[in-house]
Amino acid sequence: MSSNQLDKKSEAWSALFSEPMSELVKRYTASVFFDQRLWLADITGSLAHAEMLAAQEIISQSDRADIERGLAQIRTEIEAGSFDWKLDLEDVHLNLEARLTQLVGDAGKRLHTGRSRNDQVATDVRLWLRGEIDLIIDLLNELQTALVDVAEKNVEVILPGFTHLQVAQPVSFAHHLLAYVEMFARDVERMSDVRRRTNRLPLGSAALAGTTYPLDRERVARTLGMVDENGVPQVCQNSLDGVSDRDFAIEFSAASALCMVHISRFSEELILWMSQNFSFVKIADRFTTGSSIMPQKKNPDVPELARGKTGRVVGHLVSLITLMKGQPLAYNKDNQEDKEPLFDTVDTLKDTLRIFGEMVGGQPDAKTGKKEGGITVNAQAMEDAAKKGYATATDLADYLVKKGLPFRDAHECVAHAVKAAVSHNCDLSELPLTVLQGFNTSIEKDVYECLSLRGSLNARNTLGGTAPTQVLAQIARHRQRLI
Repeated sequence: MSSNQLDKKSEAWSALFSEPMSELVKRYTASVFFDQRLWLADITGSLAHAEMLAAQEIISQSDRADIERGLAQIRTEIEAGSFDWKLDLEDVHLNLEARLTQLVGDAGKRLHTGRSRNDQVATDVRLWLRGEIDLIIDLLNELQTALVDVAEKNVEVILPGFTHLQVAQPVSFAHHLLAYVEMFARDVERMSDVRRRTNRLPLGSAALAGTTYPLDRERVARTLGMVDENGVPQVCQNSLDGVSDRDFAIEFSAASALCMVHISRFSEELILWMSQNFSFVKIADRFTTGSSIMPQKKNPDVPELARGKTGRVVGHLVSLITLMKGQPLAYNKDNQEDKEPLFDTVDTLKDTLRIFGEMVGGQPDAKTGKKEGGITVNAQAMEDAAKKGYATATDLADYLVKKGLPFRDAHECVAHAVKAAVSHNCDLSELPLTVLQGFNTSIEKDVYECLSLRGSLNARNTLGGTAPTQVLAQIARHRQRLI
């Protein structure tokens, strides 16, 4: 076969076909215009494969040197934007192989010894995704750090805590933000776990049954860094599973969907807090837009769009699961459809994390290096809102329990007290002592300390509670973890 033959797709397969592929089918089956992002992973995997083939004396050292030289030139061409991607060659793999053969001749043809596109693409996607997961983990840690920074400045700020979107109990605003830090920390754990299963080598599975060549698959795994924490090579142990497994892509999509759900929940709160009815926070103008008709508007477009993009990522998860559900072993053309949802999930999650990290934490000033922008907190508006809805009612019940009253009786007693406060249009803390004692004679002057927002906050001084001392301890823990 001449080097020019690989430019014609029908001839890339064999002489079996009696007519060329139709232009419509070419466009329908081609993936080169979206899977070309795998080019660096493909080159990386090919270099490791060539090194192993030479070490096993399956190809000569001279062929290996030619392959390395050719792949280096291809990399230079792609990075310079001068590489000629051809639709006729269908995908990234055939495009690179055809160009390599043009550059180095027969050595380029020998590179495919002992492998198939089936195990090649499975390896490329894993290598690519491994790197993307590393970037995502970094972005998640940066967002957590930004949240911790804002939390540290607002430990003493009182926010109304909600259940059912009704005022429930006062909490530290920092405590509230740290709840999201916990969520994103779990996202890091999930991503790290997915990375471990992604970092396994399918190369050497060939088309589906393995190969007759004496490959050293563990050597390739070590070269590519596909090892566990002890340096043990991680290799797919069944050739059928190696070429057809896409569990790692589904797991990643599931972890990404859950991460986006966390971002969406945070977005919903930002949207509420920014509205005039709350006015709890502001975000920098560069993350908002105006109205084409209402000049007074500052719309929270970034949180709103993130909330919308969450549905997109969740949809990709469903797409990938549905893609795999009816496939028999081993590789099927269906699997070409795994890339676009996977690629878009990666892009969407990375972009969202990057912009949220900046939106929360601000940007460093060019001169001072100090971060500016980010979330601006309206502490007074939060505290005023916490005074509505009788947020310290549970504290009064706890007070009565400590006086010896069973909790259910205390609960009923406080319900009457709240009813009286409603009728007097005042807070529980504003009811006269004589009125409070009418509900239970054990109530004394010290009740007003527990009925204050600050007293309520300080009282919850247990591990995981909202008392400032506990919040500061959690901030210190996160600081140590995020170093």
